[in-house]
Amino acid sequence: MQQNLKVYNSLSSSKERFEPLSPPYVGMYVCGPTVYSDVHLGNLRSFLSFDIIYRYLTHIGYKVRYVRNITDVGHLENDADEGEDKIEKKAKLENLEPMEVVHKYTQGFHDVAKTFNLKEPSIEPSASGHMIEQIDLIKRILKAGMAYETNGSVYFDVMKYHEHTHYGILSGRVLDDLISGSRELEGQDEKRGPLDFALWKKAAPAHIMRWPSPWSDGFPGWHLECSTMSTKYLGKQFDIHGGGMDLKFPHHECEIAQCVVGYGASPAKYWMHANMLTVNGQKMSKSLGNSFLPQQLFNGNHELLDRAYSPMTLRFFMLQTHYRSTLNLSNEALTAASKGYKKLANGLRVIGQLTYPSDQQGVIDEQVNQQIKEFCDNCYHALNDDFNTAKAIAHLFNILKKVNSMHNGNFDIAQLTPETFERMKSTFRQFVQEVLGLTEEKLNNQDQLLEIVIASYREAKVEKNYEKVDSIRNQLKNQGIVLKDMKTGVDWAYEE
Repeated sequence: MQQNLKVYNSLSSSKERFEPLSPPYVGMYVCGPTVYSDVHLGNLRSFLSFDIIYRYLTHIGYKVRYVRNITDVGHLENDADEGEDKIEKKAKLENLEPMEVVHKYTQGFHDVAKTFNLKEPSIEPSASGHMIEQIDLIKRILKAGMAYETNGSVYFDVMKYHEHTHYGILSGRVLDDLISGSRELEGQDEKRGPLDFALWKKAAPAHIMRWPSPWSDGFPGWHLECSTMSTKYLGKQFDIHGGGMDLKFPHHECEIAQCVVGYGASPAKYWMHANMLTVNGQKMSKSLGNSFLPQQLFNGNHELLDRAYSPMTLRFFMLQTHYRSTLNLSNEALTAASKGYKKLANGLRVIGQLTYPSDQQGVIDEQVNQQIKEFCDNCYHALNDDFNTAKAIAHLFNILKKVNSMHNGNFDIAQLTPETFERMKSTFRQFVQEVLGLTEEKLNNQDQLLEIVIASYREAKVEKNYEKVDSIRNQLKNQGIVLKDMKTGVDWAYEE
């Protein structure tokens, strides 16, 4: 399915959009979790954004190799080159081996990803499993004269690199401003420049996580892992490199520098960054007490929440805003998202019940046929324009209005051509389920139980037992289900 796809290019100073991808193959690398704690909602937004990109590219016919790494070594406190490894620090606190911490939180991340219906990547490599590749890249950079060894540690020479290649090309940072704004940290005296970053760190005697290298027993720098794993599985240049906005500098900036020196080219054509979540207008952070674990949203156990919200409600909430825009979380926004998700879920139910009348001839309404075709086209136009899920959802609601009108008997299906009718159904289903990844959250044995209750409701209506009719309605409403008396009979819907 050939599509006129446009992707925002982070390296473009004019912020233009480009026609980047040529079928059928796409290589996409996304910075995965650092597995020393439970995944927070802010992190999850980034993974969800690239889940949509993966889903949509696959939907329109690309063969995508999606690589998402696991950071299980080398990520030091405060994203600096000093302090404890975050995983080792957690291991000491929990009295575990570091790789027990890795396994525990990797499994936790996978559980959360499954709950939110994130598709598994094609490859999920770990930093600890690619020491040979990381050491090889350090050797390449040293050979090129862009790194130096000090006391068993190896650092990238940013000033020397900047003499011939712009350091700051991705983030737009100015080197002189970075230098003047840098502060001297304890232990930084072994660096030649304040912006130099570690490629390899010599392990202190008490450091648990260590590997042998030509320079010392130690561990790789945080930035190195993504450069080696992305290029190993996708080649020296690939299509998309993604992550959260917080990774643009210094992490992705350092990746570019390493790859330019070690492999002769910037690794990715397109750098895509998902923006941050705010809470009631404030930046989400642990120190402010407004950071959320997914489970807290599922059970409502957080002082800032009025009630619990389901996984698909949260998924829909995050899709209502373009991935590059800030997304503000509030009870009002989550309640609105719950209603919006349930409208689409009801739409899936209703559209499954609609069939084209084989024995009925109607007068084709050309205007409505064209309108529905445009709604379907617009779903693709929205995602072709830098994966704009917010616009795609708006077009899906336009389709849903027509679907509900048919379901309620207010529009004759026979006024559509069979081709338009089938396209309407398939577009709605595919975008809601396959592209947006929204699934129907059913109660246990929901359908069978509702059929029993609805049968009792019909019987009470025939008998004019209005007290029982009202009782059944009220009880179902308390469970989030509303009954509808329509021309075609009794139906039900999730309460919006």
